[in-house]
Amino acid sequence: MAASANADALKDQIAPTGKLRVAIAISPAGGAFWSTRTENGYAGVPVDLGREMAAQLGVPVDYVVHQNSGQITDAAAKNTWDITFLPRDPERETKMTFGPIYEVADATYIVRPGSTIANFAALDQDSVKVAAVNATTTMRGAIAHLKHAKVTGYQTYDEIFNLLKGGEIDAFALSRDQLNAMAKKIPGSRVLDETFKQTVTAVAVPLDHPLAAAFATKFMTDAIANGTLRKAYDNNGLKGSPVSTEVK
Repeated sequence: MAASANADALKDQIAPTGKLRVAIAISPAGGAFWSTRTENGYAGVPVDLGREMAAQLGVPVDYVVHQNSGQITDAAAKNTWDITFLPRDPERETKMTFGPIYEVADATYIVRPGSTIANFAALDQDSVKVAAVNATTTMRGAIAHLKHAKVTGYQTYDEIFNLLKGGEIDAFALSRDQLNAMAKKIPGSRVLDETFKQTVTAVAVPLDHPLAAAFATKFMTDAIANGTLRKAYDNNGLKGSPVSTEVK
């Protein structure tokens, strides 16, 4: 009876609607944090992990779509999602409880086709226009890094992609893996070699959900150890990407 009561208490906290509502953000490139739209719904590392977590809980999964991680963060106190996987930073730690890190990514910039900018020094000039996804860890990092170039936030990856392709902005700040994928789609663009910060991605739940936080932490610890996370990486185009649980 005690085990049953504990399970019921967990479900009341982590899946109060009877479904596990997994907050995801969409981009064309996918990755360890971003998910993609498919003909049958959604794909991505968070999609696979959320599905597996729901199966362990014995509840259906429901994906709650956002345009970026900033929107997920803003919704943390609104009871619209139960679990998410997103970049962690001190500001977000005031709004949600994080579990284990499962990705460490280098953040840098891609420059538009035809640009002569080859390094951070050339990029950080008063006349340079840099884009970032609004209210994200990477945007905050770029603002702190650049002393002269203007950083502007936009809501979606797609919007920035089109601005960069059209030469309306000079550069875009994001994780290197995402930018390398973008560079393949924009001939003449170039990803800079330097790194201005490392972002860490982790599982998270809203604040004051201790049972949910404990379950999420155990789930991710097990997923890292038993190959569930590796399988999610491999299923989503990340076969060559290592699972990273520590900042170097």
